[in-house]
Amino acid sequence: MSTTIPNAQTVDRTWYVIDAEDQILGRLATRVATVLRGKHKPTFAPHVDTGDYVVVINADKVKLTGNKEAAKEYYRYSGYAGGLKVRTAAQVREEDPERMITQAVKGMLPKNRLAREVISKLKVYGGGDHPHAGQQPQPFPAHV
Repeated sequence: MSTTIPNAQTVDRTWYVIDAEDQILGRLATRVATVLRGKHKPTFAPHVDTGDYVVVINADKVKLTGNKEAAKEYYRYSGYAGGLKVRTAAQVREEDPERMITQAVKGMLPKNRLAREVISKLKVYGGGDHPHAGQQPQPFPAHV
């Protein structure tokens, strides 16, 4: 028996769409990160991008448990003195709801070059519609 090593040419990618309405942010992000990396496939290899595309809709309706809406803070630093911006989760949801999901998923990926390629397969939209109907995305699998 020989082991087959996946490469970029042999990977077949599918598109998934998930509705984030009334889903808990952290639990949603772990499922999305698993599919983006390809860990749900039997051909997973940690050094190859074997993951699928994920389209998240209704990002502005994702749930946060407990007091996180007021207590959770998001930091952005411009690199200049006095350039630190601190926003609560409620402010981020109002200004840029896609950022909450993108940042949660990005934090669950490894910090390397491959993760920067993997995060580009995540498409997040605040509303209920998306421009990826041509790719015929399937409903998100419940077992992942």
